[in-house]
Amino acid sequence: MSRLVIVESPTKARTIRNYLPEDYVVEASMGHVRDLPPSAKEIPAAYKDKPWSRIGVDVDNDFAPLYVVPSDKKKVIKELKQRLKEADELILATDEDREGESIGWHLTEVLKPKVPVRRMVFHEITREAIEAALESTRQIDEKLVRAQETRRILDRLVGYTISPLLWKKVAPGLSAGRVQSVAVQILVERENQRLAFVPASYWDLRATILAHKQTFPATLVSVGGQRVATGKDFDDNTGKLKKRAKVLLLDEAQALALRERLIDGEWTVIDVKERVQRRRPPPPFVTSTLQQEANRKLRLSSRETMRVAQRLYEQGYITYMRTDSVHLSQEAIGAARSAVTRRYGDEYLSDKPRQYTTKSKGAQEAHEAIRPAGNKMPTAEDLGLKGVEYRVYDMIWKRTMATQMAEAILRFVTVSIGVEDAVFEASGKRIEFPGFFRAYVEGSDDPDAALDDQEVILPSLQVDERVACQELEAIGHETKPPSRFTEAALVQALERDGVGRPSTYATVISTIQDRGYVVKSSNQLIPTFMAFAVVRLLSLHFPDLVNAEFTARMEQTLDEIATGAADWLPYLRDFYCGEDGLEAQVQRKEENIDPRDIYALDLDELEAKVRVGRYGPYVEKENGNDILRASLPADMAPGDVEHEVIEELLRQKDEGPPVLGEDPESGQSIFLMQGPYGYYIQLGEAGENGEKPKRVSLPRSMPPDSVGLDQALGLLALPRTLGDDPETGEEIQAGIGRYGPYVRRGKTYKSLTKDDDILTIGLDRAVELLRQKKGTSSSVLRELGPHPDDGDVITLNTGRYGPYVKHKRTNASLPKDTPPDTVTLEMAVTLLAKKRSSKKSTSKRKSSSKKKES
Repeated sequence: MSRLVIVESPTKARTIRNYLPEDYVVEASMGHVRDLPPSAKEIPAAYKDKPWSRIGVDVDNDFAPLYVVPSDKKKVIKELKQRLKEADELILATDEDREGESIGWHLTEVLKPKVPVRRMVFHEITREAIEAALESTRQIDEKLVRAQETRRILDRLVGYTISPLLWKKVAPGLSAGRVQSVAVQILVERENQRLAFVPASYWDLRATILAHKQTFPATLVSVGGQRVATGKDFDDNTGKLKKRAKVLLLDEAQALALRERLIDGEWTVIDVKERVQRRRPPPPFVTSTLQQEANRKLRLSSRETMRVAQRLYEQGYITYMRTDSVHLSQEAIGAARSAVTRRYGDEYLSDKPRQYTTKSKGAQEAHEAIRPAGNKMPTAEDLGLKGVEYRVYDMIWKRTMATQMAEAILRFVTVSIGVEDAVFEASGKRIEFPGFFRAYVEGSDDPDAALDDQEVILPSLQVDERVACQELEAIGHETKPPSRFTEAALVQALERDGVGRPSTYATVISTIQDRGYVVKSSNQLIPTFMAFAVVRLLSLHFPDLVNAEFTARMEQTLDEIATGAADWLPYLRDFYCGEDGLEAQVQRKEENIDPRDIYALDLDELEAKVRVGRYGPYVEKENGNDILRASLPADMAPGDVEHEVIEELLRQKDEGPPVLGEDPESGQSIFLMQGPYGYYIQLGEAGENGEKPKRVSLPRSMPPDSVGLDQALGLLALPRTLGDDPETGEEIQAGIGRYGPYVRRGKTYKSLTKDDDILTIGLDRAVELLRQKKGTSSSVLRELGPHPDDGDVITLNTGRYGPYVKHKRTNASLPKDTPPDTVTLEMAVTLLAKKRSSKKSTSKRKSSSKKKES
C-alpha cells in the first residue's frame, strides 16, 4: 500500500522521510498552494468583469473568497497530482498551527483526492514524534481552517479598502493593515513623545570611599533629611520634574558648594542593610520571547530569527517555532534534567521538575514551548551546527537547561555613610549561588562573563565605623527622551496589548520597513514622516484601525471562531457591511478628507508644517502671499526635528543659499546648498532653458561651516588628474561620485578612506589604493554579518558600478539613492534573494525561448 505524505518544504520532507517506512512517499507543497489573487493579472478571465474581483472577496455572496493557484505553484500542483494517482492514501503533515491546517485544507481542495485523507500533526521531527503522530491521525479541523480564512479575508478587506484611499490622499504605493497600522501607530506615538520631551538637568555628588584598603563609589541620596532628585523623579514623557516629587533639585552651583562643604568632613557608616534574593529562571522560549532575545543578544531581526528557527525545526533540531505556550512535556523535562546533571552537576539541578503556566490570553498555536527536539538534548557542538544556526540553537538549548536548574541566590548590601547633614549610599551585590545563571543570563551571550559583571563586592563594614573620602565629584545629569523601540521592544508591546499573533510579528515588522513607514538604524525602529502622515489620516478618520484595544478584540474574536465560540459570517458582516461598516465609512469620508489636512508634523512655534511630497518630506510655511517650501534632509527623523535647523532651511529658501564667492574664470557665484541628501557646492544658477548648474557633493568629512571659497573651487575643479600610473601608464584621476570620493584608473575605482582628503590626495597614495586587490575593480567596505541560510559572511562592496552586497557568487546592487552606510544585514538578505529570484526567472525565460525556437 502506497501512501503520499505532503509537507511544506523540501528540508522538512528530507528529514521526515528518514522516519517513515519505505512505502511512504514524502513530497513538498513549497508553502501555500492557493491564495487570494496577489495582483490583477492573477485574476481568472471569468471573474475580471466582477466588481469585487479586485479585492478577491465576493462580499455579497457571504464573503466567498476567490482562490487562485499562483503561476509559480502550478508545476508543483501538477507533480503532486501525479504522485497522488500512484497513492492509496493521502497524509497531510503540514504544520500544526492554523496556517498549517489551512495549507492542508487547500491541498485537498486543489488535489481533490479520491483516496482516504488523514491529518497528521506533530510538534517536533523525531522518530518517536513521527511514529506517535502516525498512530493518532485525525481529520482536518474545519474550525481552525475557518478561523484562518476569516483572518485572511479580514486582512484583505482592510488592506484593499483603506490602501486606495491612502494613495489618493497621501502618496502612491502605500498600504494599511489590520496589525501593521497599529504597529506603526505605536512607533509614531513614541516619536511624538520624543518631540514633546524637554530635557532637564540635575546634579548630585559621587564619592570615592576608602575602607579596609578597598575603594568603592557612593552616591549622595539626601541633604538635611530631604532626598536628592534622581532620574526617576522626572516624567518619562515630558522630561520635567514630577509634580508630586518632594525632592531637593541641585543645580551646578549648589552641587559645587556642597562639595566644598563636605569633602573635609568626618565620613561615618550610619547603617548597613543586607537582603537575600532568590531568582527563578525565565520560562522556555515561545515565538515572541525568542524573537526578543535573539534581537537583544544576537542582533537578529524578527524575520531572520524565524527563518533560522524554521530551518532548525525542519532539520529536526528544535520543536515547532510558532507557539505561545510555555509548557514542556514530561519527556523534555526529564531530558533537560539529565543534561543539567551531566553538564553542571547535581547541585545545579532544581529540587523538583519545574513546569510553567502560559499566561497569554489566546495561547492556541502549538502545544509546547520551543526547545531542543527529542529526549537527548544535544548541544550545538554535538549537532555540528555552525554560524547563525549554532547561535540560535545554543540560545534555545541554554534557556531550556535553565528551566530545570536551581534558583540563583543573590545577596544585596546597602551601606549608608553620613557626613554632616548629608547621606551617601553604596550598593554591593554578591552572587551566593549562581544556579541557572551558570547556563543562561538574559541579554548576555556569555553567562560566565555576565556573572563577573554582576558582582559588586563591598568590604565588610560596621555601623559607626570611620571611612575616608578619597575623592568627591559633582556630576551633572540630563534627562533623556523615551527610547525608540527596537524590534524586541515592539514585539513585546504588540504581545502585551494582544495585537496580532506572535507568528505574524516578523512579517509585520518587515512590511512596515518595506513600505517606507519605518527605517531601522542602530537596531532602533524610527518612523518616517510618511508614517506620521498616514497615522494622522487614520487617527482622524478611522481611529479603530490604529487602536490597540480594538485590534486586540478582533484577535480575540478570531480565537473564538477557532474554538467554535463565535460565528465567522456575522462577524465579517458587522465589521464590513452596514452604515457603520468599513466599506460605508470609506465611501462616506473619502470626499471630506482634504489632502491639505494630512500633514506629518505641525510646528506651531514656527507656524510651519512638515508634509510628505513626491520627492520626500518638506517643510512648508506661509510667507506673506507666498508659501515657502524647503526639502528636509533624508536622514532627519521626526523625533529629531530641531526648530533652528528648520528655520535655517526656510531662511535659505527665502533669502537664497550662502554665497561663498565668485568663480574667477566665469564670474558666476558659488553657493553652498543643502538638499535632502546633504550639502553640496553649486556654480551659478539654473539656466533659462532649465539647464542644471554644475554641482558637487560635499564629502562627509568636510563640515559645511568650514567650507570656504578655495575649497569650493577645488571641489568644482574635480575630477582632477593626479598623474600616470608608473606601471601601466594609465591616467589616474580623483573625483567625487554618487557614492563619495574616489580615485580612478581606467575602469578601476577605489573609494577614499575617511583619512584621505579628496583635495590633497597625491599620486602615490592613489596608486597605493588602486594596488589593493590588484586586478579587481571592487573592494570590501565592511562585513554585514552571516547569511541566515548558511552562516557565510555577507559583505558590502564598492565596484565600478557603485556599491553592492555580496554573498558567495551572488552580487546585488544597492537601490538608487541608498547610502552604503545605511545598509543592514536584513536589507542585504532581501536584495540577494531578489537577485537570485531574477536569475531563476531569466533562466526560465531563456529555456522557454530555446524550446520555442526548436
